[in-house]
Amino acid sequence: MTGAARFDIRIPIGGLFLLLGGVLTIYGIATKSDPQLYARSGNIVINLWWGLIMLLFGALMFFFGTRPKEFPGGGGPRAED
Repeated sequence: MTGAARFDIRIPIGGLFLLLGGVLTIYGIATKSDPQLYARSGNIVINLWWGLIMLLFGALMFFFGTRPKEFPGGGGPRAED
């Protein structure tokens, strides 16, 4: 491939999980003092915890999608022609 970078699906997936995880985390922080909302989950602020998990997953996907690619047999990143 000359002159064009390959598309890596991990970048938009990571961005999506970062965005949704951030929204869910903020919502969990804003509603953590509402005992009626979290009564069904045993008073665990489930929105906050899943938001943090989604943020972590999104950050990992984004990180692995943007780091330089290693190709087998080449010993490093592939040189562009």
